[in-house]
Amino acid sequence: MDLRKLKTLIDLVSESNVSELEITEAEGKVRIVKSAPAPAAAPVTYTMAPAPVAAAAPSASVPVVEVAAAAQPEGHMVKSPMVGTFYRASSPGAKPFVEIGDTIKEGETICIVEAMKILNEIEADKSGTVTQILVENGQAVEYGQPLFVIE
Repeated sequence: MDLRKLKTLIDLVSESNVSELEITEAEGKVRIVKSAPAPAAAPVTYTMAPAPVAAAAPSASVPVVEVAAAAQPEGHMVKSPMVGTFYRASSPGAKPFVEIGDTIKEGETICIVEAMKILNEIEADKSGTVTQILVENGQAVEYGQPLFVIE
């Protein structure tokens, strides 16, 4: 992979909400990982790995899912209907759709999940009060992952 293409990929990851990008080409494999944002302007970390010879190791998120399943909160959970990126507001500077303590009605938009550059409005499937928001803004979510708790 030429240096200009690699620089372009690094810039795209830096300026987007994508936290990890992996590309495999004939010459090898490039993996760009953006570290979590820190309070101060921290440098972004990138790694380049050689093409793998053996199968990849299992994902580190598996134990996290098991821990989260064991400590599920009380109340009705609104779950993600798709894999994508979770957003609490319609745009970066806008007010979030809901906050903890807000009373919502069934069918009201409570968040957005972006999948394949399409912004999908997620609606409450039950009326009640939002007691917990289980996902951070800009975080990747899986199908069926709990997003909110409503009582």
